Amino acid sequence: MKVLVATEKPFAKPAVDGIKNIISEAGFDFALLEKYTEKKQLLDAVADADAIIIRSDIVDAEVLAAAKNLKIVVRAGAGYDNVDLDAATKAGVCVMNTPGQNANAVAELVLGLLVFTVRNFYNGKSGSELMGKKLGLLAFGNVGRNVARIAKGFGMEVYAYDAFCPASAIESAGVKAVANQNELFQTCDIVSLHIPATPETKNSINYDMVGQMKKGGILINTARKEVIDEAGLLKLMAEREDLKYITDIMPAANDEFSKFEGRYFSTPKKMGAQTAEANTNAGLAAARQIVDFIKNGNEKFRVNK
Repeated sequence: MKVLVATEKPFAKPAVDGIKNIISEAGFDFALLEKYTEKKQLLDAVADADAIIIRSDIVDAEVLAAAKNLKIVVRAGAGYDNVDLDAATKAGVCVMNTPGQNANAVAELVLGLLVFTVRNFYNGKSGSELMGKKLGLLAFGNVGRNVARIAKGFGMEVYAYDAFCPASAIESAGVKAVANQNELFQTCDIVSLHIPATPETKNSINYDMVGQMKKGGILINTARKEVIDEAGLLKLMAEREDLKYITDIMPAANDEFSKFEGRYFSTPKKMGAQTAEANTNAGLAAARQIVDFIKNGNEKFRVNK
């Protein structure tokens, strides 16, 4: 049984060592492909793999076809839109993610970016405070719950809407549940996005939706680029000089957004999960899930049908 770690952007060494130990102690063979520069390298590496651990690496129909022995792919992280789920299902391959392992890292980034924003990007001018501000969370999964936990420590009023999470569960976490997405945008000073990129959510954060925010509103996106209607948001920000947009996912129209000096900020690359702790946690979780799947058939974190 061969387990391949295939990462164009490598795990930290402690994570690789930990993954290797888990795989070896289970009696499986361990293989490592790091910093590959061509897809052919990945295709060659998966040829005899029974299981694969990836990060942001693309596993499409071509990769699945090349991996004749493949039984499971685990994406070390929460998002899994880099894996062709339909092709995996057709190939009889189980796909999993590792939900929650990066949640605290992303949540800390959200609050760090918000402090940076309300203090005018540390330009020396007087800013404002987060205490007393209304923070809206669009989705209340692992990341949203951690954002709420930290935000309450800042003295913020936290609201949330999640179409798949009962209001009672939101309220039990000390967060105010709202009836719908529109109410969230209308109510809150800041809206933080934590929705996945699905056919229903792509381009859903658009001119009309964000336009409901009150004066001085801040939109922060550490979720997925695809949920933003960039053209609509650009139009809105040109019309409303009070709105700010903050993200760790650089938009395709970054040059256009950058014209809104003092109202827009993007990190150079997606970095919500870029901490040593999250890197290690997700990698080790992926290894344990593979062992549990192969030995016990546990499909708890399966994301394809």
